[in-house]
Amino acid sequence: MSFTDRLRNRKPILGALAAIVFLWLSFFSIRETEFVLITQFGRPLYAVNDAGLHLKWFFQSANYFDKRLRVYNPRPSEFLTRDKKNLVIESYVAWRIQDPQKFVETVGDPIAAEMRLHDIVWSGLSASLGNHDLDSLISTNTQAVQSKAIFDRLTTDTDKKALAAYGLQVVDVRIKRINLPDQNKQSVYARMRAERERIARQYRAEGEEQALRIRADADRQKEEILSLAYKDAEKLRGEGDAESTRVYSQAYSRNPRFYKLLRTLEAYKKVLDDKTTAILSSDSELLKVLMRGENAQ
Repeated sequence: MSFTDRLRNRKPILGALAAIVFLWLSFFSIRETEFVLITQFGRPLYAVNDAGLHLKWFFQSANYFDKRLRVYNPRPSEFLTRDKKNLVIESYVAWRIQDPQKFVETVGDPIAAEMRLHDIVWSGLSASLGNHDLDSLISTNTQAVQSKAIFDRLTTDTDKKALAAYGLQVVDVRIKRINLPDQNKQSVYARMRAERERIARQYRAEGEEQALRIRADADRQKEEILSLAYKDAEKLRGEGDAESTRVYSQAYSRNPRFYKLLRTLEAYKKVLDDKTTAILSSDSELLKVLMRGENAQ
């Protein structure tokens, strides 16, 4: 069999193989998490977003892109607030490819897209923080913090710019961490310590003032109580002396000699004891009483 005859016999097989190849190159499938950009000789034609099996010309190419959300973490950058405070901001950007044709025409791959996003986010952060004080981002007063509103506006502005320029949708721009530059930390910590010491001194001064008021009030109450007690004691002492005088008068009126003897004996109790030595003359009244008793009166 000649070569021509063999070739003629194989034409159906070759035709079937060519048809299979053409069909293989003409059909393509898309998953739910991706989309396809159809290009012809490197020129973008149209994008296909629907999952499933699709048809194209065999000489066209299908370029697959992930349409899921991506997170870009820019490197920490230093910014200046309106009140001249230096801050190191670490942020993140959640984004996805929205317009694949513009994406391919402008950036081409995710790494280049994130580089463009970095420039947009950096300029937006610089402008936003430059229009707000530090208290708008960090404060003990929750009413003064405006960070959510600031980054909501930044997300909207970044999304508009990225979509118009690169076909990227920016879903969210947020802060991960706010820090101070290393060269400023010590001075900030020193100011914080000075502020806390000032507050402590104020508290101590207020405490000492309150203690003085309490002590003064206690001293005043003590003097009032002592005055009332002294008044009552003097009154009772006067009443006791009056009663004593009355009893003495009654006793004296009943038996003056016996009363005088008792008074003398009471005087002896106060003057004489087991350690007392008395030297008396013979005509001493004290000796007469000791020797003669009542008859000495």
